[in-house]
Amino acid sequence: MSRKVSFTARGLSSVTTPGYHRDPESKCLYMQVVKGAYGHSRSWIFRYTSPTLQKRREMGLGALEIHSLAEARRTVLELRKMVIDGLDPAEERAKTKNSAIQAISNSITFSKAAELCIKGKRAEWKNTKHADQWESTIKTFVIPFIGHLRVDQITTAHIAKLLEQEIKKKSGEIEGPFWNVRTETATRVRQRIEVILDWCTAHEYIKGENPARLKGALAHLLPKANKIQKKTHHPALPFQQIGEFIKELRTKSGFSVLALEFLILTATRTSEVLNARWSEFDMKTKVWTIPAERMKAGKAHRVPLSTRAVEIYEYLAQHRINDFLFPSIHHKKESMSNMSLIAIMKRMPAYSQYVPHGFRSTFRDWAAETTDYPNETVELALAHAIKNKSEAAYRRQDQLEKRSKLMEEWEEFINY
Repeated sequence: MSRKVSFTARGLSSVTTPGYHRDPESKCLYMQVVKGAYGHSRSWIFRYTSPTLQKRREMGLGALEIHSLAEARRTVLELRKMVIDGLDPAEERAKTKNSAIQAISNSITFSKAAELCIKGKRAEWKNTKHADQWESTIKTFVIPFIGHLRVDQITTAHIAKLLEQEIKKKSGEIEGPFWNVRTETATRVRQRIEVILDWCTAHEYIKGENPARLKGALAHLLPKANKIQKKTHHPALPFQQIGEFIKELRTKSGFSVLALEFLILTATRTSEVLNARWSEFDMKTKVWTIPAERMKAGKAHRVPLSTRAVEIYEYLAQHRINDFLFPSIHHKKESMSNMSLIAIMKRMPAYSQYVPHGFRSTFRDWAAETTDYPNETVELALAHAIKNKSEAAYRRQDQLEKRSKLMEEWEEFINY
């Protein structure tokens, strides 16, 4: 060891004598000089006695060109404190490095997490269409932004950025931020990201707060959805035109045509009709009971079947394919697609501006304008949830008999 080395910035950079050069002012700190093919290299070394191994060890602290003398001295002071506390600095550094490597090797990208999460959840979803919607929206709006990132790298800022991405029209013109112009879709996308990241938390790929949770920091970065979302109502055919519509509809054929007529006769929702199963029908009482899990209000709903509705049921029973009244042509184990009914409307030019769900409003307007049935009876027929808690407490019956008469009168009006 040389004792002639000047431990100053200029003095250290000019040392060429190979070996260890001890810092006279910092115990355990040395500068090591090594002569190589391309000149001399100088680096800091911490030499100490390991409190766990009880032997001399040395630990590299980086090159002189990267860490100054002052930085090296501060580092050594911290390392000496660790030794006094009974910790071996080299072992602790190795543990930290291994933990970081392990964390990376155990983590996955968002794309992979989304794939595995959707695959695992398919069993709880009622049909493949729901899974297809998940995959489509994640692929379109999410993967381009965070698909390549490890899930433990994703922050609230990433989520906010993808929810604020610019949406373009088919013409190429910018429509506006995703969250503002496609609020309903953007809301669902955020919810789906949250579910996927919750899945990652459950599998210990990430820890801490979910960055996609709206009640967290994200709520302060985005405008409230209910303040910016444009409320639109389903176009409803005026009830005075329903008779002409039914006449034209009955000139067509196919399961989808019957499904649309069945929807109109029962004043039910599209999903309730298309997912109707044979096991839900009691033809002795002529009642269709839709289970709670398929109802919007989460409560089982009894639907009285009119004469024509029974005829449709009996015709379908002769052509039964699977568990569904209205089976898919392409997927034998599934129900008909929602788009099937919309396609029928599109093929009827005089009615193409209307949608299947709008027939519930048609029924509601007819009942209010032309019958004397109480509002309560009509609301029960539509299976509307009761917002008033007091009214809900007193409404214990579903007025099935009264509603049966109502639906027969509705059929008579349709056929008039």
